[in-house]
Amino acid sequence: MTDFRQGLRQTGYVEGRNVAIEYRWTAGWVELLLQLAADLINRQVAVVVAGASRAVVAAKGATSTIPVVFWTGVDPIKFGLVKALNHPGGNLTGFTLLSGELVAKQLQFIREVAPDARIVAALIDGNDPNGGNVASILQAAAQPRR
Repeated sequence: MTDFRQGLRQTGYVEGRNVAIEYRWTAGWVELLLQLAADLINRQVAVVVAGASRAVVAAKGATSTIPVVFWTGVDPIKFGLVKALNHPGGNLTGFTLLSGELVAKQLQFIREVAPDARIVAALIDGNDPNGGNVASILQAAAQPRR
């Protein structure tokens, strides 16, 4: 959050002086996201900033008018967050790390640095909206080369 506050300061916003920041944490209870997002919307915040994929989905579900700025590792088009990257439409905008698409490159790197590796394991959160996408990409990339 330090970078976030620094970015605000660079644009003239200082917490406690001319901007208030409302923080919400789930403490691992992701099922609270919808409730927390609704609470923020009911407080009539000016903008919602969300990072985790599920937090972005919760914010989108809570409002269609208050701007939501996100960063995420999912494909925001595929997951229905925005219509297009260059013209997102609606009230959501942000950026994506497209981490799913990087999985194939990561596996390629492993093959280069450990060419004799017979088993490579991946831990994937099945509840993460991008989990299935990452698993599919990883399985396709793991197929023997032809």
